[in-house]
Amino acid sequence: MKDLLRILVSPVVWLASFSAIYALHGLICQLDPGASEPFGVSLSRITLIAAFVLAVLVQAGLLALLYSLRFGAAPGFARSVSRMSGWVGLVATLWTLFPTLAVSSCGW
Repeated sequence: MKDLLRILVSPVVWLASFSAIYALHGLICQLDPGASEPFGVSLSRITLIAAFVLAVLVQAGLLALLYSLRFGAAPGFARSVSRMSGWVGLVATLWTLFPTLAVSSCGW
């Protein structure tokens, strides 16, 4: 059962972070489409960037745990699949959440 958790943790965390960040994006666009701009960057943009960085750091931390001797799976199939799944979670986080950094916030 623990091996199944190791295999699924990264994709589940990606799913949760994807949903949370795009919900945050919708909430920001509805409530405050860039009213305050310290340092020439809107507070909305700073919040989305911070959420993106946090999601990437969580995925990187999970990947590090999957490679550790203490928390990683025993050698064999489960170890390989859990590590691959960890990489998939990290790459999916970077790929799908990058638009929060690259495109305009609310399409105004």
